Amino acid sequence: MGTSNGSSRTDFILLGFSDRPQLEHIISVVAFIFYIITLVGNTTIILVSYLDTQLHTPMYFFLSNLSFLDLCYTTSIIPQMLVNLWGPKKSITYGGCVLQFFFALDLGATECLLLAVMAYDRYAAICQPLHYTVIMHPELCQKMVLIAWLGGLGSALILCSLTLKLPRCGHREVDNFFCEMPALIKMACVYSKVIEVVVFALGVVFLLVPLSLILISYGVITKAVMRIKSAVRWRKILNTCGSHLTVVSLFYGTIIYMYMKPQTSTSQNEGKFLTLFYTIVTPSLNPLIYTLRNKDVKSAIKRILWIKKWPAKS
Repeated sequence: MGTSNGSSRTDFILLGFSDRPQLEHIISVVAFIFYIITLVGNTTIILVSYLDTQLHTPMYFFLSNLSFLDLCYTTSIIPQMLVNLWGPKKSITYGGCVLQFFFALDLGATECLLLAVMAYDRYAAICQPLHYTVIMHPELCQKMVLIAWLGGLGSALILCSLTLKLPRCGHREVDNFFCEMPALIKMACVYSKVIEVVVFALGVVFLLVPLSLILISYGVITKAVMRIKSAVRWRKILNTCGSHLTVVSLFYGTIIYMYMKPQTSTSQNEGKFLTLFYTIVTPSLNPLIYTLRNKDVKSAIKRILWIKKWPAKS
């Protein structure tokens, strides 16, 4: 597959689903719908968490960061994907490919750490309720979020620098719909044991360790909840924790399957559809999961809409 005469030699070709042209229009419509849901849902959570003073708590501070992260993640991928699906050209500039690659790694690793931070917040709220405001004070929350963002940045810099140094021997075709690490590694004309070891090591640090901490937190939470006799509090805890656990299951399940396996063992088509799920579907489900299962968010939205409709008279 070639590019137009005006394309530079450093342009990459995003093959995407070009081997299944009958699916491209369907996928483009689905991607567009999910992107709109992602934009509306995550923007709503950010605005509601900011505007409603009752949601000025650590939980919604972390949730706002998660929503902002999902907005950045999908925006770095979907618009270019839709341009390629709707237009005759499948190309992306080298710089655009590097940016997509970097942001996917950066934001993905940050989300791993942020979900672990949110699990710790739930542990502190349920298991240490009397000391919760002391434990999760604003300075600590800000530092934890900063560490998550910086950790993601560090891992992205390491993996980007290693992957982009691989010789491609003139190969320009990326067998995916965006510049993701497994596709770029498979595009190289040499096998790099170093990258596989580094990917596995960082996978342990950013996937298995946070997931283990999340599971430990919820193990302790489960023991604490079993001692609670109040049905009302039971339901409230299950709603807030259930939302987080659902997001964790969706995100970690696909990411671990993609990145913790040897890169040669995942077929291209399997990898594409898994990537499609966690880059498009999951970010759009996060706000739906939290709003549908969370009475606080729904009540805050109603309060804000009520105030807008019936402003206080001076």
